[in-house]
Amino acid sequence: MTTHSVVIGAGIVGACTALALLKEGHRVTILEPGPPGGEQAASYGNGCWLSPMSVIPPAVPGLWRKVPGFIADPLGPLAIRWTYLPRALPWLARYLLSGWTEGRVARTAVALRAILRDAPALHAALAEEAGVGSLIERTGLMYVYPSRAEFAQEAMAWRIRRQVGIEWLELSAEELRQREPALDRRYGFAALVEEGGHCRDPGAYVAALVALAESQGAQRVAARATGFRLEGGRLRAVRTAEGEIAADRAVISAGAHSKALAAAAGDRVPLETERGYHAMIEDPGTGPRTPLMPSDGKMSITWTNRGLRCAGQVEIAGLAAAPNWKRAEILRDHLLRSFPGLPRDLPAERVKLWMGHRPSMPDGLPCIGPSRATSDIVHAFGHGHVGLVAGPRTARLVAQMLCGRAPEVDPRPFDPRRFA
Repeated sequence: MTTHSVVIGAGIVGACTALALLKEGHRVTILEPGPPGGEQAASYGNGCWLSPMSVIPPAVPGLWRKVPGFIADPLGPLAIRWTYLPRALPWLARYLLSGWTEGRVARTAVALRAILRDAPALHAALAEEAGVGSLIERTGLMYVYPSRAEFAQEAMAWRIRRQVGIEWLELSAEELRQREPALDRRYGFAALVEEGGHCRDPGAYVAALVALAESQGAQRVAARATGFRLEGGRLRAVRTAEGEIAADRAVISAGAHSKALAAAAGDRVPLETERGYHAMIEDPGTGPRTPLMPSDGKMSITWTNRGLRCAGQVEIAGLAAAPNWKRAEILRDHLLRSFPGLPRDLPAERVKLWMGHRPSMPDGLPCIGPSRATSDIVHAFGHGHVGLVAGPRTARLVAQMLCGRAPEVDPRPFDPRRFA
């Protein structure tokens, strides 16, 4: 009898998981209330980077000293809305503790490297299969600094990257100028990670992966999951507002909306939304040759099929608060400062602003593993800043768990029960 698996969520993790389960011979239903890859999804508006080197969690030693400034400055790179602070405090405490020492950061990096390794190649293979191979480019990713001295200020992060096998080329001011002639001359040093890649349209890419899954037999249902029906420790159905869907297995990959579903499966997880923003200029005329991140802006700048996108910012304000578009305008203004040749008299219709919800765990590691209620339900959410890049490996790990095979990476760091 064919196993019927319901994948809850059609973001990058859900799309990749559906394909992985189809390859295992499962009958698959994808449960997603919105259009796959649509503007409502985090997968649509992310920074486009396929970065196997994104192994450093957001919290690092000494970050606690900056928390008062984060609270006081509503437009800083990490902002916490006053009204949401009481609800966010337990998450923030765990967040800071997870990066309290270099040893803790290093352990997180080892775990993340295992699910990020070879990601551009995995995405390239998936994109080719879906008929959108041109959306994945493997041209490297670059971090740029005003000088080597500023690069040295991040020595711990780069030291840990090297420890987990990440290599990079260091570029002098002249070498950087040759590679990026349009970049503002205040930048005089760069680290080029050649194994990195990027996606030229994450929304279209996710939509293509879901379409591929449907062409291979997956059924897509436009509904929101509300819970599960369990009998005798086994999953019998996934509940939705429109009724039940009979199921043998289920995967919770609903991004920032996964917390309530995890609770329905017996797990109280400290999932929080890190609200991120992007600004995109259509037909800008100039920009980087290689996707890059200025150290003084902490944002990715990447060419997409829709325009030049800069993405970043972290805002802790929950799922319901209205966007603060000034945060996206900060990104736009920093993009203009980074590339002086960009036009300054841009009409509003050529600048696209967006806000979305990163599903983030306080320790910087996703939840990937069976639920407390039953091994028939597997969690696959909470990837924070690495959702796009980690999608394929997460999907393979989920499929291995549901099929009873030995996982290709150590799943223990991602165990959802680690917060009990």
